Amino acid sequence: MQLVEFLAPRFAFVSDPTAWIALLTLVVLEIVLGIDNLIFISILTNKLPESQRARARRLGISAALVMRLVLLATISIIVQLTTPVFTALGHGFSWRDLILIAGGLFLVWKATKEIHHTVDPQDHQDTMVGTLQMSLAGAIFQILLLDLVFSIDSIITAVGMTDEIAIMYIAVIVAVSVMMLAATPLANFIARNPSIVMLALGFLLMIGMTLIADGMGYHVPKGYIYAAMGFSALVEGLNMLARNRKKQGASDGH
Repeated sequence: MQLVEFLAPRFAFVSDPTAWIALLTLVVLEIVLGIDNLIFISILTNKLPESQRARARRLGISAALVMRLVLLATISIIVQLTTPVFTALGHGFSWRDLILIAGGLFLVWKATKEIHHTVDPQDHQDTMVGTLQMSLAGAIFQILLLDLVFSIDSIITAVGMTDEIAIMYIAVIVAVSVMMLAATPLANFIARNPSIVMLALGFLLMIGMTLIADGMGYHVPKGYIYAAMGFSALVEGLNMLARNRKKQGASDGH
């Protein structure tokens, strides 16, 4: 009885249609924001030995879910991260801004490093060996490091959409579950198509620059970013289709 009395106020939103709309919107938002994470996770885990890749993705995403739920439990502290702590260049920097800038710099560094290795592998053979021998713990640490940045940003966005903490928990659990299901197929698709690797690295570079700009006070609407990513993916899909048609034509000619 006491448990029912405790839970009843927290799930009162189930009879409110507006709350269901907020939940659906927040779930979609969390899934869309998770695309950035999935691309990074796919590229990172594909550097591991094949026997460890699926495990790394499961552990990394599971740990990310736990971290997001813990951050939601400290939501009152997370919200305060938007309070400016110092001013520079005419912009009041908050802890959120500094976290976004640090995460953006990390993404730019990681994407640039991987692009360099992909374009000029002979010049970095020793480094490539080290990258290929990345440890499972190292991969999970990097997944969590980046997910921390996206988690704080998404939670602050969620606070602006709803006051119901239960809705936020449900949205996070659903979104991370979708990530878990999509992680392996996406990683396998990227591994099978080398040209997709370069496109994905370009996405990470763009996302990193967007995080830095956001932290500096220049907000770039997410719709523009995902529209550019969608257009690039469409063009690459057409290129892949054209290459497959050429291969099929060549094989039929023989």
